[in-house]
Amino acid sequence: MSIKKFILPLVFVLSVALPATAQHEYKIDSAHSSAQFAVSHMMISTVRGEFGKVSGTVYFDPAKPEADKVDASIEVSAVTTREEKRDGHLKSPDFFDVAKYPTMTFKSTNAYKEDGKLMVKGDLTMHGVTKPVVLTVEGPSAEMKDPYGMQRVGASATTKINRKDFGLTWNKTLDGGGMMVGDDVSITLDVEMTRKP
Repeated sequence: MSIKKFILPLVFVLSVALPATAQHEYKIDSAHSSAQFAVSHMMISTVRGEFGKVSGTVYFDPAKPEADKVDASIEVSAVTTREEKRDGHLKSPDFFDVAKYPTMTFKSTNAYKEDGKLMVKGDLTMHGVTKPVVLTVEGPSAEMKDPYGMQRVGASATTKINRKDFGLTWNKTLDGGGMMVGDDVSITLDVEMTRKP
């Protein structure tokens, strides 16, 4: 039997035996997604804020989490803590300096399962500084078809960073000791994503 006659049937058998990839490309739906943060205030309470404009692309395959990819962008200028004066301070050069750094980005480098949860490692760029972070992902949910024929899926992710690692160092010493703003910041992402069927 010639090599050609042997290889062609083999290729056909492998193409049938091996399952096709289930990875799909999803677009983050900005209208139904947000990024929240929480930070200690005066060591007695927690202030929470939100970035309302999240966009990007996610490649997801539930059978192969190590192949997942995330490329997301957040508009820092859309920050809100429901207090206009505080929001203005956060947008100033003391903190995010949105005139110079209007967005932050997250680009994944790898994904893996740990204790049954999906972990996504990547580079977070904020305030002109890039540092590696790991997101702990809840979900994603099962796909649902919306009234417009799009497939939708949702997920949440959390991580914690030290704001000083990203050059956000402004603070004030309190009269009784301690600092006005905590260094550790908890971040929660709630995203809804769509794909064409």
